[in-house]
Amino acid sequence: MSGVPKATLRLAAVVALTVTLLSLGGMALQYRIVADRLEQQTLGLLKADLDGLASLYEQRRIIALRQAIDYRAAAASPGEMLVLLARDGTVLAGTHDTWPEAVEPQGGGFAPEGALRFAAHGQNWLGVGRILPGGFPLLVARGLGSVEGTLLSLRRAIVALGLGMLAAAALVGWIMARQMLARIARVNALADRVAGGDLAARLPGPRSDDEFGQMESHVHAMLDRIEALNRATHRLSDTIAHELRTPLNRMLQKLAQVQGHEAVTDALRADMRAAIRVFDALLDISRAEADQGQGGGLLPLDLAAALAEVWELYAPLAEDRGLTLHLDLRPGLQVLGDRTLIGQMLANLMDNAVKYCRPGDQVTLTLTEGADHHILRLADTGPGLPDDLRAEAFERFTRAPRDLGTPGHGLGLALVRAIAARHGAKLALPATGKGFVIEMLWPKLGANS
Repeated sequence: MSGVPKATLRLAAVVALTVTLLSLGGMALQYRIVADRLEQQTLGLLKADLDGLASLYEQRRIIALRQAIDYRAAAASPGEMLVLLARDGTVLAGTHDTWPEAVEPQGGGFAPEGALRFAAHGQNWLGVGRILPGGFPLLVARGLGSVEGTLLSLRRAIVALGLGMLAAAALVGWIMARQMLARIARVNALADRVAGGDLAARLPGPRSDDEFGQMESHVHAMLDRIEALNRATHRLSDTIAHELRTPLNRMLQKLAQVQGHEAVTDALRADMRAAIRVFDALLDISRAEADQGQGGGLLPLDLAAALAEVWELYAPLAEDRGLTLHLDLRPGLQVLGDRTLIGQMLANLMDNAVKYCRPGDQVTLTLTEGADHHILRLADTGPGLPDDLRAEAFERFTRAPRDLGTPGHGLGLALVRAIAARHGAKLALPATGKGFVIEMLWPKLGANS
């Protein structure tokens, strides 16, 4: 059941319960109507019995009444009716030998008003008790056994029908919910692909002419617009970077021909090379973002081996700066990746660590295997990120005011994010008491293939 969407269960349960409750409400009303009709029918029979006995009593009084009661007692089926005529506690005529203790005669005559329910002789009755002139108690009642049996059968039928309707409604609700959520899942799957960087992803197949089809059409139109704007942005960035790199390189070549002003030309060349590096970084970020979500160009590689190559290059520089290095890479963890991009990503992180850490600080790189991902973690004990910059740490040209005097352009982490996204890795900046920590969850090779 863990694979069943909770929304499906909730929707199916709501549909089933709603239909069942409405149906049970209607059946309960019908049951009440049937019960009232049966009771009115029993009261009608009781009134007819009383009217007949009243007519006989008017003709010949107790003698005729007694004979009629004996006749009815002999002709009645067991449990059909209860008729008793008594005097001084002794039953003179009737269907039974004893007077029920639950019945106290009230008033005289043969009026059916005031009929009451009582239990006697093993079943329930509906009847009236009267005292006739001369002190003769009279009890006339109709058995409720057949009525109660009919209502019991009706209740059982309602319960069985209710359970059947609940099962049927649950099945119908389940089917409807599955169909509805399957269509929602199509859009969610598209959103996941787009979130993974595949802006060209679209829903396959024709779209239906309903609200879901309209929503899919709107989503496609929105993605078309986003994709067009994204392409335009990348073209603009690439064009600016290419167009500015070319004249800068020409200036560098011309500066090499200037004689007699070495200090000035050296400074100009340094500034130009720094500007070219900025454009190169922007181009790298644009290329990585443009390839995001596409598997082309990625090959199986040992992530630990790719990281170790870059680590070995920076180890001497870090030791010269007085930093303590710790390396813990689990070998053999395979990913789909671009070795050059992975090296560039770690180089940017190591550049930042070496640049901002002080002598005595530690830099630790670990690679471990998780349940679904390979976990890459780089941590240092340097100054870390200011809290107000954590939300925009991966944006281009983001730098802390305290670091403005340190060489750099704030593009390192932006390039790290672009390369990570190119490989489907998820970035996080876990909270730490001191220093800087970045964590990456790399998809395992089986998850990418």
